[in-house]
Amino acid sequence: MAIAERTLRGPAARLVAAVLLSCALASAGANAEPPNEPTRVLNRTEGPGRQVELTVHSAAMARAVTVRVLPAANPDAPAPTLYLLNGVDGGADGNWFNRTDIGEFFGPRQVNVVVPFGGAGSWFTDWRADDPALGRQRWTTFLTRELPPLVDATFRGNGHNAIAGISMGATAVFQAALAAPGLFRAVGSFSGCASVSDPLGRTVVSGIITGHGGDPNNMWGGPDNPLWAANDPALHADKLRGLSLFVSASTGSPGNHDTLDDPRIGGDPLTLADRVVVGGAIETISADCTRRLRDRLVELRVPATVTVREGGTHAWPYWQDDLHAAWTQFEPVLAAP
Repeated sequence: MAIAERTLRGPAARLVAAVLLSCALASAGANAEPPNEPTRVLNRTEGPGRQVELTVHSAAMARAVTVRVLPAANPDAPAPTLYLLNGVDGGADGNWFNRTDIGEFFGPRQVNVVVPFGGAGSWFTDWRADDPALGRQRWTTFLTRELPPLVDATFRGNGHNAIAGISMGATAVFQAALAAPGLFRAVGSFSGCASVSDPLGRTVVSGIITGHGGDPNNMWGGPDNPLWAANDPALHADKLRGLSLFVSASTGSPGNHDTLDDPRIGGDPLTLADRVVVGGAIETISADCTRRLRDRLVELRVPATVTVREGGTHAWPYWQDDLHAAWTQFEPVLAAP
């Protein structure tokens, strides 16, 4: 009997099958990625003050993302959801839970408060290519398509959503709302810059990315790539019509929270000097961006609450004040049928 006619069994058969499978995989492409796992909650940990920490596998980013949640006061009843985005460090240094009073402020309220962590230097947007330093960034997809269904299913979300963010996150909130019309009813942008495609905007965006070791070309391409304009909320401000908009910044000069008595300063003159000098300079840029967005919204007759307060730096005490003020505007919007 010729070898081609033999019936192989046992170890010999398994060896041939393994070889054939290897050849098939090779023919499909040596660099082909294995099928990704679906988005799901990998782990849930109960924390202090009713906080819940979720480890969520993102199919879009092919990795785990930490998400902290303050569930609504009555977890057995449906509730709206407020998503809060951190700043440039993704929450590693300071975040909504450890730098503001959201635990006390929202504790008695019937709203789920959701804070994603990670994404330092990513602008919380979808990148066109994976970055050698920052990895795969698909934050718009995560925030608009992957996370909300999980939150609603886990914490009885009723589908009435708002999103707010600070600094880098204050730009991403507009992008998320524009990418998913109807998902959010309200948007809060505190000390951000919506104009990302003009020369100043590109310089700021690129500087933050390179400061975290990334390549700006992997996000939206080179300066002439149309993706910059496509992701510029100021250029598409007409599409924000119908949302409850709350936009704020300070002038950058020292304000009422910029004192040695502020708990976050802790009486340290060097910390205060850093806030006044560095935080003041950053906030000056945010104020200019906010004024330009205000003018654009007025031109388009898009209703919005836009405030540039006289005095104040790029710092958490002002963002806490902004969130309190924004919530007064957002709460009835989220409660409406």
